[in-house]
Amino acid sequence: MAARRVVVTGMAGVTALGNDWNSIEAAFLAGRSGIRQMPEWDRFADMNTRLGGPVDDFVTPPHWTRKQTRSMGRASRMVVHAAERALADAGLLDDPIIRDGRMGVASGSSTGSTDEVKAFGNMLLNGDAGSLNANSYVRMMPHTTAANVGIFFGLQGRLIPTSSACTSGSQGIGYAYEAIKYGRLAMMLAGGAEELCPTEAMVFDALYATSLRNDDPQSSPRPYDISRDGLVIGEGAGMLVLEELEHALARGARIHAEIVGFGSNTDGAHITKPEQATMRRAMELALEDAGLPPAAIGYVNGHGTATEQGDIAETQATSSLFGARMPISSQKSYLGHTLGACGALESWFSIEMMNRDLYVPTLHLRDVDPRCGELDYLQEEPRQMSHEHVMNNNFAFGGVNTSLIFRRWR
Repeated sequence: MAARRVVVTGMAGVTALGNDWNSIEAAFLAGRSGIRQMPEWDRFADMNTRLGGPVDDFVTPPHWTRKQTRSMGRASRMVVHAAERALADAGLLDDPIIRDGRMGVASGSSTGSTDEVKAFGNMLLNGDAGSLNANSYVRMMPHTTAANVGIFFGLQGRLIPTSSACTSGSQGIGYAYEAIKYGRLAMMLAGGAEELCPTEAMVFDALYATSLRNDDPQSSPRPYDISRDGLVIGEGAGMLVLEELEHALARGARIHAEIVGFGSNTDGAHITKPEQATMRRAMELALEDAGLPPAAIGYVNGHGTATEQGDIAETQATSSLFGARMPISSQKSYLGHTLGACGALESWFSIEMMNRDLYVPTLHLRDVDPRCGELDYLQEEPRQMSHEHVMNNNFAFGGVNTSLIFRRWR
C-alpha cells in the first residue's frame, strides 16, 4: 500500500496565556509571559524554586456532566477541552464519522494527575485509603489523557499512549501521523497535556536545573542565554486533528498544514544527559521521512528548556545539521516547560507562525551562550519570514528524541 498523505485539520490548546491563537500571539508579540511566583509552594522547604507557569483561569466547561468528568483529573480535563475545540475547528465535533472506528487518539503526559498519586501514597504511608475511590487509578494512570479523550468522544479506533515526559505530545503527533500514513485509520486526535505539580518542579530542582529567579518571575526562563539559570515548569494541553488527505478533501475540510516528516530515536547512553549525535539523527530521520534536504527547512522550533546541558546539546546538534543560517526560537520562554503538553503546543504554534509568516523570538534572550551552536537566534523582535517547511523538535528524559516537519498548505 502506498503511503498516504496526512494533514492537520483542527488545532487547539490550553495555556497560561490563553486558549486561542489570537490571545497567545498577542501575548507573544507583547513580550508577556505566563510565569509567576508560586507562594503555594512555600511549604516545601527543601525545594528552591518558586516559579511556575499555571493556567490560573482554567475551568471545566459547564456543559460537561459529572458522569463525564468523574474519571478525569486536571490533566485530562485540559486535554479533553483542547480536543473538543480542535474537533470543532475541524468541523468534526458532532459528526458521527469520528465514532465509527475511523478515528483514534494518541496522547500522553508525564505523570497523570498527582492528587491521586498523593491519595495512594497516603494509603501506603498511613494506612488510610479513605480518599480513594473507583476512579482514583483512572485519573493517575499513564494513559489517562488518551483514555479520557477516547471515552469522552466515543472513539473506537486505535489508542496510542505516549507517556514519555517532554516528548509525550510530539510522539503523540508522530505516531498518529504514522498510523494514518500507513493506512491503519483515517483520522486521529493527537497531542498531550500536563498539570502543574510541585513534584515536577522538584524533579528538576534535585538536578540543580530549576530557575531561582524567585523574586523576578517575568525574567525567566532564558533559553539559550548565557545568564540562564534553569527551567520553569508550566502546564497546559494541546491537541491536533490529523486526517488522511483524501478523506479531508472529500468532506471539504479546511487544512492548516501537512505533516511530511517524523523522526524519533533514543540516545541509548544516559537517562538524563542529552546526546548531540542522536538529537541530530532524529532530525535527519524526519528529513529522510519527508524526502527533504536540510536546506528545505526554514525555521526550527527548538526545545529550548533553559537548562545548560539541554540548550548546548540541542543547538550544537541543530547547527551541525543546518548551519548558522537556521532561524530558531523557543516558546518555553513564555510558558515554561509544559512537559507532556509542549510537543503538541509547540507544533500548533509552529503551524500558526508558518501560516502567518510571523515568527516570535525567544523571550529574555539577550546574549547567546557562546557554547551553544551557531544559529540564527530570534531575539527581542518577531521576524517576518516566509517558509514552506518548519521543524519542531522535542527531547525527553530517557534519551527520547523527536522531530516533526510541517509543510505549508497551498
